[in-house]
Amino acid sequence: MTTEINAPMVKELRERTGSGMMECKKALVEAGGDMELAIENMRKAGLAKADKKSGRIAAEGIIGVKVSDDGKAVSIVDINCETDFVAKADDFIGFVNSVADALLNADIQTEEELLAMPLEDGVTVDEMRRGLVSKLGENITIRRFEKFKSQDGGAACYLHGKKIGVIVELAVADPELGKDVAMHIAANKPICVSDDQVSAELIEKEKEIFNAQASESGKPAGIIEKMVQGRVSKFLAEVTLLGQPFVKDDKINVGKLVSAKGNAVIRFSRFEVGEGIEKKAENFADEVMAQVKAAQ
Repeated sequence: MTTEINAPMVKELRERTGSGMMECKKALVEAGGDMELAIENMRKAGLAKADKKSGRIAAEGIIGVKVSDDGKAVSIVDINCETDFVAKADDFIGFVNSVADALLNADIQTEEELLAMPLEDGVTVDEMRRGLVSKLGENITIRRFEKFKSQDGGAACYLHGKKIGVIVELAVADPELGKDVAMHIAANKPICVSDDQVSAELIEKEKEIFNAQASESGKPAGIIEKMVQGRVSKFLAEVTLLGQPFVKDDKINVGKLVSAKGNAVIRFSRFEVGEGIEKKAENFADEVMAQVKAAQ
């Protein structure tokens, strides 16, 4: 069954590719309404100007990060609410910080375990969450969390405002380097540490796209193969942490920066408020009225 192509779908495809309205509508029709397939086909045809793939940033809330006093553990939590008013409320900010702090000493793996985790005043995370929902008049959800604990190395974090947070584990404890690497990750959004961690499926898909684009040049197969190999190498450098030019000094990549200090990045996690969540459109006046009604 073919999906009906509507205006919001065309709008999203335009935002993600930078292409014209008619081009986007045609691509969606040909792809039967499959957004990702439409983008892939447009890239192969050379129509897409930018595939942002970052998701629509819409949901409100803040990110909380904490590093243990000994620098061995680090936590990050993404807690959402409905409006920016509540995201800036002291009670909400205090709740996020309490959860991030409690995570440092907790051994939990699931959302259920997190909700049952006791905070400093004895109440559980879910009890405090429910209390805030009643007090602030908005739905509050804990979307995701992560914790790293290093045995021999060290941990670090970076918080950009309250909307983007990063945690990093290094092979050797180095708070300054860890913060620099985390700051770079916040700005450049690598998908993994090194190219050996990029899935074979993603690489093959990129090869297919690059090959389709290069074939239009009319050059011999041997030349096209080298062009594709070059494009794949460039792609891997763009999406991996160690291959990216360092945000503070683009003359070196992150891999050289870290190795020059006799260190290595074990893993990282990057959270951005609302990434991948689509929020219903509301104007400012409606948002204010919603707050007024909730307070009555």
